[in-house]
Amino acid sequence: MKRVLCALALVVPVALQAQTVQIDTAAGPVDAPENPATVVALDFAAIDTLNALQVPLVGRPDFTPPAFLTEALADVPTFGTLFEPDFEALAAMAPDLIVAGGRSQTQLPMLSKVAPTLDMTIDGSDLIRQTEDRIDAYGLLFAKTDQADTLKRRIDAALASTTAAVADKGDAMILLTNGGKISAYGANSRFGWIHNALNLPEAYPGLVAETHGEAVSFEFVAKADPDWILVIDRGAAVGQGGEAAAATLDNPLIAGTTAGKNGHIVYLDPAAMYLSSGGYQSLMLVLGQLTEAFAGQNS
Repeated sequence: MKRVLCALALVVPVALQAQTVQIDTAAGPVDAPENPATVVALDFAAIDTLNALQVPLVGRPDFTPPAFLTEALADVPTFGTLFEPDFEALAAMAPDLIVAGGRSQTQLPMLSKVAPTLDMTIDGSDLIRQTEDRIDAYGLLFAKTDQADTLKRRIDAALASTTAAVADKGDAMILLTNGGKISAYGANSRFGWIHNALNLPEAYPGLVAETHGEAVSFEFVAKADPDWILVIDRGAAVGQGGEAAAATLDNPLIAGTTAGKNGHIVYLDPAAMYLSSGGYQSLMLVLGQLTEAFAGQNS
């Protein structure tokens, strides 16, 4: 720990000498170093969007990235895990800026002792707006406002296409599988943007907005009888073993729903939905999947 403190003494004063720019964060407006040269990031959505803006990272937590980030992150050094960062290794990287949030939000006080740290959490309450707000913030921070505007225009175009694709195609239920268990998410949940931003009706309005969804049974899903079932495989997202989502849902009750009968069970990219939700590439990937699934289908 003594070596860490010595490293902090060298890192922080240098970072504080940089010119600053005010950007919006989850904690409100914050003065951050303008166009920082050495950046580390811990938040999955932030890593996703920074990569889309071609902002290089000098450090990240040790985790298995989503497929669309594998190549970009292959050579980026790691500094411990998401929940247990190696602060000595992090300090040795001498970052000008740390981008945190989401699952790393609890580490903010310690991270802030290493370098200026931004809380860029996306809580999912208004995911489209928050995603675009973060893009704006990074564009301003890294002098990439034109690139940021381009990403936002692409989101708006994809959103319009997906909204048109789902229109008048019936209702939907979002299910998360975790081994052999299932839980459902409604419009007020972390995945509720699928209903709210796309005007996609809920098969069962009023689901409890829990972090891990409302635990439900196959009988519950059968009674709700959704026209579409949108599936997120948590085990696949976090690299856990156990029963895959398709195996979990392979039973007569699910098969007997309108969604099951019509082949309207859509397996959304699990990492994009569960790990890096709110990142630009994740959002575009999911919107593309939904557009492809719903386009041309009858309710």
